[in-house]
Amino acid sequence: MTESDKPAAGAAPQSDPATAGPGSQPQASAGSAGAVPGSGHAAGTSPADGSAAASADAAPSSQETLARAQAEAIEFRDLYLRAKADIENIRRRGQEDVAKAHKFAIEGFAESLLPVRDSLEMTLANAAASPESLKEGVDATLRLLVSAFERARVTELNPVGQKFDPNRHQAISMVPVASTNPPVATNHVVAVLQKGFLINDRVLRPAMVTVAQG
Repeated sequence: MTESDKPAAGAAPQSDPATAGPGSQPQASAGSAGAVPGSGHAAGTSPADGSAAASADAAPSSQETLARAQAEAIEFRDLYLRAKADIENIRRRGQEDVAKAHKFAIEGFAESLLPVRDSLEMTLANAAASPESLKEGVDATLRLLVSAFERARVTELNPVGQKFDPNRHQAISMVPVASTNPPVATNHVVAVLQKGFLINDRVLRPAMVTVAQG
């Protein structure tokens, strides 16, 4: 070995990769300092930071949320005003119908009484009518009146021989059971002094009666 082949004093011996031992590691290059092997991100960043930014961009802004809420509020107010107007119209029509019912409830019954009046006027207008003719005219008028009552559901109460009912009958006098002819049981109607009338099963006028007393 010559002098030129000897290593200089203080120089680090070069290691041969082929002859390097298994424990030796190659030195990392200066440009790779601080980088994480196998990572596509720079040092100090993480995938969570990127996903948070993306979700923040995708979320609606406060202005958009406010605008959507205002639009829904306007729509709901419009629906409320329409429903309120419909209810008011229904209430007004109901009041008008009730007022008309009260005003013209007797219209049908009054119409059915018009022939009764016509018959009475015709009978009275015939000054030369005989008693038989007058009786026939009165009978015809009474039939018209009964027909008008039936159409109006007005029925008469003639409770002869029936048990006294204070809800439908009005006792005018009491007579002993022994004096009744034909015989009538105690607390039963002996005679009807004035007929009563019902309208749809409601007492329009109670019957005035005499009641047997035992």
